[in-house]
Amino acid sequence: MRAARLWAWRAPLEIGAAPDPAPPPGGVVLRVLACGICRSDWHAWTGSDPDVRLPHTPGHEFCGEVVAVGPGVTRWRVGDRAIAPFILSCGACPACAAGQQTTCAGQVLPGFTVDGAFAEYVAVDHADANLAALPEGLDPALAAAMGCRVTTAWQALTGRAALAPGEWLAVWGAGGVGLSALMLARAMGARVVVVDVVAARLDHARAQGAEAVVNAAEGDPVAAVREITGGGAHVALEALGVVETTANALRSLRKLGRMVQVGMPAGSHATMALPWDAVYSGQLAVYGTRGMPAHRFPSLFSLVAARGVDLSPLIARRVALSEATAELARFDGPAPPGVAVITNFAA
Repeated sequence: MRAARLWAWRAPLEIGAAPDPAPPPGGVVLRVLACGICRSDWHAWTGSDPDVRLPHTPGHEFCGEVVAVGPGVTRWRVGDRAIAPFILSCGACPACAAGQQTTCAGQVLPGFTVDGAFAEYVAVDHADANLAALPEGLDPALAAAMGCRVTTAWQALTGRAALAPGEWLAVWGAGGVGLSALMLARAMGARVVVVDVVAARLDHARAQGAEAVVNAAEGDPVAAVREITGGGAHVALEALGVVETTANALRSLRKLGRMVQVGMPAGSHATMALPWDAVYSGQLAVYGTRGMPAHRFPSLFSLVAARGVDLSPLIARRVALSEATAELARFDGPAPPGVAVITNFAA
């Protein structure tokens, strides 16, 4: 198969032949229909993710068609189209039995702990516990984006911070996960203010329903959010994983507010000095979140269908496998609006 392989940190991905994966016991092999290019892939590319070992094939938000089925699989057949969360759980441990698959001690992460989906084929462990059927007519490029950014935002808003209709949500960072949070929160009946430093991304957020936007490069973003929301947001979602936005997210909350950390703190941001006085005096709740359990796909699909949520504005660029390195390099600076998805694995 063709795959994009990483042989050195920050080096151009090498496009070439790689062995076809075999279905593991209890798993399947998917022919990859689409795979998103995410900031988490950039962390892997730069060497900031300690789970990644070279050589390596990145790619963790994907969907595909089943082409091979391993022994023990009962729910999937060749030809089925499916999506997987980026955290593949074992499906059998106490955490999985409790519905907390993202904390599974035996989890497998394609694109991080094993080879991922910047390739024509990818193996999926524990298929019965992890795969969800693609809804009829869903664009594979959108499905791929749902494998990480949309699902992560859904879990953050509903599984962790419990966003309620009528509440104010402050989104810090208007990238893929921030834009996903905006779209889902609006469908849930929340009011949303989006903060970023890139004017084009803020214009894109406003076009997708943000009630207000704040350019953090043009003044005090915390004061602006507090004024817009009448004293502070009920929920703040941090989507970059850096000190400045994390601290600002905490300071932008009203008393008894909830902050959910979605951005991955890596490299120099793995340890942060934060305003714990704001947490104490505001009696704030701080939640970490990482991925989404596979059993929550139906609730997400149901919301999207029932509320007519148009996720297509998430997709800015449909690219070839050979363009993956250039897309990863975009994350070295403020990235343009929308996300890139690999849809052509032959070029």
